[in-house]
Amino acid sequence: DLNAYKKQGIALLSKMGESVKYVTGGYKLRSRPLEFAAIGEYLDTFSLKLGTIDRIAQRIIKEQLEYLVELREYGPVYSTWGALEVELSEPLEGASACIGNCCTALEELSEDMTEEFLPVLREYILYSESMKNVLKKRDQVQAEYEAKLEAVALKKEDRPKVPTDVEKCQDRVECFNADLKADMERWQNNKRQDFRQLLMGMADKNIQYYEKCLTAWESIIPLLRDKPETK
Repeated sequence: DLNAYKKQGIALLSKMGESVKYVTGGYKLRSRPLEFAAIGEYLDTFSLKLGTIDRIAQRIIKEQLEYLVELREYGPVYSTWGALEVELSEPLEGASACIGNCCTALEELSEDMTEEFLPVLREYILYSESMKNVLKKRDQVQAEYEAKLEAVALKKEDRPKVPTDVEKCQDRVECFNADLKADMERWQNNKRQDFRQLLMGMADKNIQYYEKCLTAWESIIPLLRDKPETK
């Protein structure tokens, strides 16, 4: 007889433990639907890649600024040298001016990366994290719906009637799913366009930088020759 009461006590404690678990930890999702699991994996991978690009871009900017400091110290050396060497003053002053033009071009490139490239990159990192939070919220709503539906199924009735709160919870899940898929589709379209413009713009900026440096160095070639070019 005592064994029967003992079994009931164990079952009661087990149920109480589950109740406390739900109160403290919320509803637990059994399994995320495949399409939303794929979205979650994509967001994780996308955030990881953007973080890597962000770190690389910051390192590039740091190296550019360090190189810029050296160029600014290097250019005036030719001007000082030209003041001491009268016969070489013209080509030396030309080299100094050339380095100054390269400094200006590099400064513009660094500013473009800092003010245009990085902000867009970090905006997408933040948006990706926001989408992860929305996905977690969707999972919580689905877990709540599954828990309530299971509670109804456990009732000893031939045809248990679905309570209104369960139907409302189901509607919330369906709305969450539809809104999330629509947001992801819209975000993907905007992302493709934004990143295409961002990367092409940065490529153009780099091309312009090297063209400016090439033009600057080519401008002093006549000064380095024995005779100036005939115009």
